[in-house]
Amino acid sequence: MAVVMLAMALGLLLQGFSCIQPNQGCMEWSLKGADACCKACFPGHHMVKKCGLRVIDLCTPCKPGTFTLSLNKFSCDTCSQCGGALVLRKNCTSTSDTVCGCKEGLTCGDARCSFCVEKCQKGQEPTDDGSCRPCPEGTFNDRNHPRCKPWSTTCLKPNQRIVAKGDAFTDITCVEISDPGKVAKPETPDISWLLVILLAAGVAVITFIAIAVVTVVRSKKSPKKPIIRPPTDEPQTLIAIECSFHEAEQEQGSSSESLDSKDSSEQLIG
Repeated sequence: MAVVMLAMALGLLLQGFSCIQPNQGCMEWSLKGADACCKACFPGHHMVKKCGLRVIDLCTPCKPGTFTLSLNKFSCDTCSQCGGALVLRKNCTSTSDTVCGCKEGLTCGDARCSFCVEKCQKGQEPTDDGSCRPCPEGTFNDRNHPRCKPWSTTCLKPNQRIVAKGDAFTDITCVEISDPGKVAKPETPDISWLLVILLAAGVAVITFIAIAVVTVVRSKKSPKKPIIRPPTDEPQTLIAIECSFHEAEQEQGSSSESLDSKDSSEQLIG
């Protein structure tokens, strides 16, 4: 009797295998007594019954306009429709729903893009009612439409420090420093160049005074030379020379007369 039951079971299995077509019926099943029980249908199929004599009867393809993402559901889902602000991006198939998008200037309001909302720009974020608002203080958004993110509190690298806080569009600004272990000190003015300028000015003043003193001393020691002008043929020059000659003769004559008078006086006295 047991041999007969085993033969019947094998016959049912062979019959089931002969009726199965590619991508149809049950994809994963097991025997439970004389029946085959399905664990998972092929993609694009929904389960009709869990167990049965023929494996091919356990699953059936989704009807047009329906789809399924599950391998063991007993029904397929209705394909979504794109309407209003939604536009069709990809048609529905037995294994995927319709893909919708939004018109220009709008963006999807959820992951499935079941509705559209206003597209927020950089420095803004969407609100629950579908509008946009500026990023609150301490947050920023450098992309279109996502939520604003808080400013960073530290720099990414250990050898960087914060030099400027962020705004609605950008995060904090960091720059690299030479020694991250030292705290940056305020810069002190360099006065070495000022000392050099003062020293050079002092040397220049002393040199000028020394040159002036030497010049004055030399001018006092040097005798003044008479100015001799060479005679010329001009009338004024000739008159000046003649006058000088007559004056010299008069002086000579006066000197001779004085000598004659002195001699006469000495003779009378003698």
